[in-house]
Amino acid sequence: MAGRRAVSGDRFVMISGCSGGGKSTLIEELARRGHAVVREPGRRIIADVRAGKSGALPWDDPAGFAVCAVAMAVADYEKARGLTFFDRGVVDAVVALEATTDESGAALVARYRYDKLFLAPPWPDIYETDHDRRHSLEKALSDYGRVEAAYRAASYDAVMLPRDSVAARADFTLANLT
Repeated sequence: MAGRRAVSGDRFVMISGCSGGGKSTLIEELARRGHAVVREPGRRIIADVRAGKSGALPWDDPAGFAVCAVAMAVADYEKARGLTFFDRGVVDAVVALEATTDESGAALVARYRYDKLFLAPPWPDIYETDHDRRHSLEKALSDYGRVEAAYRAASYDAVMLPRDSVAARADFTLANLT
């Protein structure tokens, strides 16, 4: 059944939070340590579009991008097995969908649940724009408020990631899985 885990040992850990808050760097460190990870749908969609595959860019078609992000996040969830760390996921994609369309993603948020949520708080000292992250810190903060509220509304208990080195954040994450 879609949205249900086929293996009883599955444990899905969400790393979400503020854009530019160090989530992807943490995910890369967890992968380096041998853990299964799912990289951020948004950056993968952008890479796909640049490679000539289908999709939408967030600055050209925000609603189309959100639809792609929802589809990718659901597919990622359904493929994952075992202990898996996600860099954003269904809830984050639904927040974008609801911000850019009249569609509701409440059923998806209820169906695709993560076992643990870590939130990366805003960290202006490390925030940078790049070729794929074009939005301002102010926009990142606004988006963060919506994402945090969505997780809270979905009854997640967030563990806030410390503003610390990548290694210390990975150690913290692994030590706080229970």
